[in-house]
Amino acid sequence: MTSSVQLDKDPNGKSIDQKKYRGMIGSLLYLTASRPDIIFSVYLYVRFQAGPKESHLTTIKRIFRYLFGTQNLRIWYPRHNTSFEIITYYDSDFTGCKLDRKSTYGTF
Repeated sequence: MTSSVQLDKDPNGKSIDQKKYRGMIGSLLYLTASRPDIIFSVYLYVRFQAGPKESHLTTIKRIFRYLFGTQNLRIWYPRHNTSFEIITYYDSDFTGCKLDRKSTYGTF
């Protein structure tokens, strides 16, 4: 998902079952421990748990399709390389979400 995606509450959209949506979000949050490539997208849609709409569910299903299509990708760490180091980058903004003025962060 690109960072330029505009999210909205979709007030005119069709409401969906919150329990189903929250279950799917919970599964994706669990997967973020081993799939850092989906963290940004998942955390964008965590915000809509209180009133999920069909448009939000469509995007969540797109994330699952992405995971299904990339299930053979792995994070590989060498065993015997003593100079191995992990470099992580973080980015955040202050009140960047136009809906509720909350901050957004991401990692790479």
